[in-house]
Formats: sequence, C-alpha cells, structure tokens
Amino acid sequence: MLALIEDDAGRLLLEHRSDAPAWSLIGGAVEHDETFTDALRREVYEETGLRVAHYEFFGTFSSPARIISYSDGNVFQLASLAYSVRVADTSELRVSAESTELRFFTRSELPPKRLAATQRPIIERYLSGMKPPFLD
Repeated sequence: MLALIEDDAGRLLLEHRSDAPAWSLIGGAVEHDETFTDALRREVYEETGLRVAHYEFFGTFSSPARIISYSDGNVFQLASLAYSVRVADTSELRVSAESTELRFFTRSELPPKRLAATQRPIIERYLSGMKPPFLD
C-alpha cells in the first residue's frame, strides 16, 4: 500500500528511507487483521505523524518487473495499491525510524535522482496528467 500525499501547494511528500539510499512514497504492508484503508491510515501516521483526512484510489501497480531485493537475500515481486491522500495538517510532520528525511517535492523536482526503482512507474503516472485510476 502506497500513499501519494500532497500538501496544499500541490507538492508530493517523499521519504528518504533509512534501509535504502533512496527516496520513496510513504507506505508499507497491510497487516492480516486490517483493511487497505486502515493500513493506509496507520502507515501514514507511523511514518510521518500525519493523519489522513481524505483519500481516493490512485491505482494498482503489479508489473512483474517490480522486484525488490533485500540485503538478507530475500527477493520479492511487489504488487501495490496506491491512494491519493490529503492530510488535515502538515504541522505534525516528523521523521520515523524508517526514514532519515521527509520532504515535499514540486512536480518540477520529480522524480528525484535517487528514487526507488519500483516506484518510478507510479511517479511517472502521477506526473502524466492522466486521470486515475491506473491499473498497471
């Protein structure tokens, strides 16, 4: 599950991950006892300190090319549900243990040079100007 969080100025929030030297959308796994939207709210709060005020379905991203390899040898194919998210107030923004930095990017700053490769197609869809939902 991934959150495309925009502020009132239309800038997109990304986190610089502590477990990889790359920028990433806010997100994570859905726990066995929660709905997708419960996971969305939880992940946004855990990783940013922000509370979801409104969300809309952005798309699915399940290309077999979306592969992630971890330093412990685990390799996974990712399938993600993404949501466009508005938060009630950005003043509570804080870094979590999962990130070293949180930053809002303007469209002209996207994608950042060190973007997680698995998220490049999502950011490209975001920048495309095409209307969601995307079923990739």
